[in-house]
Amino acid sequence: MPVIVVANPKGGVGKSTLATNIAGCLAAAGRAVMLGDVDRQQSSRQWLDQRARVAPQLPAIMGWDVGGGDIVRPPKTATHVVLDTPAGLHGRRLDAVMKIADRLLIPLQPSLFDIQATHAFVQQLREHRRGQVVKLALVGMRVREHTRANEQLHSYLGTLPLPVVAWLRDTQNYVQLAARGLTLWDVAPSRVERDLEQWAPLSAWVA
Repeated sequence: MPVIVVANPKGGVGKSTLATNIAGCLAAAGRAVMLGDVDRQQSSRQWLDQRARVAPQLPAIMGWDVGGGDIVRPPKTATHVVLDTPAGLHGRRLDAVMKIADRLLIPLQPSLFDIQATHAFVQQLREHRRGQVVKLALVGMRVREHTRANEQLHSYLGTLPLPVVAWLRDTQNYVQLAARGLTLWDVAPSRVERDLEQWAPLSAWVA
């Protein structure tokens, strides 16, 4: 089954936002998707619990199956796995994630700190990827058009040997939906029309 990993060693770049909406996109397309969390905070698990409480009628998104000895594994019925990862991902944990990943998305925001952290992370990934077929791509998060920070981010990403599959705008839609365990695909399209347009190339890359 395809395993899609969302990773960046810097915290606060939008990893959970991206991971939950990828899962929602796949679920809306009829996939049997599992959303897993490699982070001790288990923010994705909390989001899944909220989704089950608030909107049980929506397309299902599964969590980890927990077996004996607290061993976790994807449910047998899952066809796609989306993994959210913690800040500071490196070393053995990064090795383990890279061994199972088919695709890896790196979100970052228009800030110097994000750019610096992402630059070092991309170098790490290129070393870890040797001998592995893992597709890598970047996603610009919380992008504000016509700002200097956005221009700097575009210029920087143009220097990296990775594709940028989406530029996602800075909007409260993601915050408000996440608080209810929802994604862009769980509400009327007219409410999030612009966001769905921005997701079109990313949805195609994930699929």
